[in-house]
Amino acid sequence: MKRTVFPRHLTESEWRHAYCERKAECHDSSYELRGKLESLVSVRALQLFFFATGLSFSLAVSLHGMLSNGQRYALNFVDIDGHKHSTADGHMTVLVLAKAEDAEKVRAVGDNVPDYCLGNPRYKMITIIHFAPRHTAIGRKIATAFLRHRVKEGAKRLQARYDARHIARDARSDIFTVTDFDGTALAQLGGQSEAANFHVFVFNESGELLQQWSSVPSTADLAAVLK
Repeated sequence: MKRTVFPRHLTESEWRHAYCERKAECHDSSYELRGKLESLVSVRALQLFFFATGLSFSLAVSLHGMLSNGQRYALNFVDIDGHKHSTADGHMTVLVLAKAEDAEKVRAVGDNVPDYCLGNPRYKMITIIHFAPRHTAIGRKIATAFLRHRVKEGAKRLQARYDARHIARDARSDIFTVTDFDGTALAQLGGQSEAANFHVFVFNESGELLQQWSSVPSTADLAAVLK
């Protein structure tokens, strides 16, 4: 059996007391080190959280705030009928950026345009349909033909509103649709192909951007801007 030898200048009870104090100090140091490590991890986690939050906010701004309200933009487009348009050509312009699958949203925007804008030459609505750049020449022709069919159906809906308000005008002549296969139109709006989310802009006669939405604006929202 192994016997513990105590220092000659200490009694057994004194040695035990010193040993307990030393053990307590080591225990406290361990807890202090653990606390520092936990604090460091917490700070690092907080930094990562704010970085992720900032990144998310940055992405949201780049995707949904492509143009700035209050700035003037002379953006130029050519629709599927060969008509040239500009956001600074003297019209109050409702500009809708969408993809082919956003047909219901585009229709809803048109339905929410205030009645006093219908048939009024001061106002016009332009819809830009952005397609993925992978379409071949044949694919573009098919997509354009399908889009013309949708425009025709939309003209019937608009004509019914015209007729109900006794507006003697061909509704089809007031529907302007732009196809964007190469991203040219989207680039004017400050976006990239992967960021072509649904968006609605309103420009005044000189091209000043008055308001914009990343969802379908209500009739009241549009009326507040289209004065």
